[in-house]
Amino acid sequence: MARLNLKTLFGPRTHEGAPAKRISAEQQLRRSVLACMLWEDQFYEDGVEIAGRIRELVPKVEATRVAALAVEAREKMKLRHASLLLVREMARHGTHRALVAETLQRVIQRADELAEFVAIYWKDGKAPLSAQVKKGLAGAFSKFDAYALAKYNRPGPIKLRDVLFLCHARPLNDAQAEVWKQLVEGTLSSPDTWEVALSAGADKHLTWERLLQEHKLGALALLRNLRNMKDADVDPNLVGAALRAMKTDRVLPFRFIAVARHAPQWEQVLEKAMLKALASQEKLPGKTVLLVDVSGSMNYPLSRNSEMQRTDAAYGLAVLLREVAEQVAVYTFSDKLVEVPARQGFALRDALEHSQSHSGTYLGRSLSELNETYDRLIVITDEQAHDTVPNPKGLGYVINVASFKNGIGYGKWMHIDGWSEAVIGYIRELEKMPQ
Repeated sequence: MARLNLKTLFGPRTHEGAPAKRISAEQQLRRSVLACMLWEDQFYEDGVEIAGRIRELVPKVEATRVAALAVEAREKMKLRHASLLLVREMARHGTHRALVAETLQRVIQRADELAEFVAIYWKDGKAPLSAQVKKGLAGAFSKFDAYALAKYNRPGPIKLRDVLFLCHARPLNDAQAEVWKQLVEGTLSSPDTWEVALSAGADKHLTWERLLQEHKLGALALLRNLRNMKDADVDPNLVGAALRAMKTDRVLPFRFIAVARHAPQWEQVLEKAMLKALASQEKLPGKTVLLVDVSGSMNYPLSRNSEMQRTDAAYGLAVLLREVAEQVAVYTFSDKLVEVPARQGFALRDALEHSQSHSGTYLGRSLSELNETYDRLIVITDEQAHDTVPNPKGLGYVINVASFKNGIGYGKWMHIDGWSEAVIGYIRELEKMPQ
């Protein structure tokens, strides 16, 4: 007798074997998108598999919900390519096509995303752009000034001038017409950015010091290039001064954490900048218990070219929650449950990292051993548990920082996908609503 298909019989499972909930197509799409670095491999699934699942799910979800998810992914979670893929998939289906133009115009927020969208559209082979796509690209093109177009007018198979010809955009005025004419002719003035200067072969040491002295580096560019500045022997005092002066209101804690691992000589000033960015956050009232997943699958890069790991996202959220919670108890879980000191900043990162070995994911057992009273329980995880996960004893949240197909954070758990500061805002606003 043939064996029964046990996986089908007993329902969906996580990659580590725990029972997973059956969820709607929209919930599946959200978990696949909101922590997705598109086409990048994750610990259990490769990027092609995740992108294919997104493609299959889009026509199963109502058009306005897909459009709203694309906007949420771009504006709240700061995900560029995942939002573009959603719009591309909307363009394939008559049920979704009517919302393509307005959604595409909204999610394209950097000039290079014009060409990136066309590349995604043509990934499976060249095809004529639909009328809605042309309308959306044309509307988006009009948002960018000469500086933005020149900054992202990069060589590649699809150039900005190609997109301009494809979408037949019309300039809003004579000044914009002149800018577009220069773009087509290749005569736009090159902006004074670090990418342009270094790609032109300028001396790295002198270039970095000049850009720092002239305040030409934004916060993200500064943080991303600390290692390059160190390698170029840039004056540490000059770098430190720039770090102290940078605007940090839009920089998430996980970026500071990832940078500090590779630039420890600036850790003190990085920590001060991070805590300064968090100082104005509205508090979560009462007591919060925080469980952070430190299992082996969390020690995996966010992308092939990234120095950030999924643990950086988890630790960054933990640092953020430590600052916004009035009272907090912090634990890690892997093979066991371990309480860690509710420290601040990088000290909390270190306590989480070194609390136990990074091995299995026994969240169910850890929850059964937790002996705390709380106003809310927050679990930060990739949701790939070995064991059955019970419902929380009260208000419980699962923050999912991965895009795997099945997960455990449903039922009586409030499930949140992604690692932006938006997830904390969601918790705060939700708890203000009448229950």
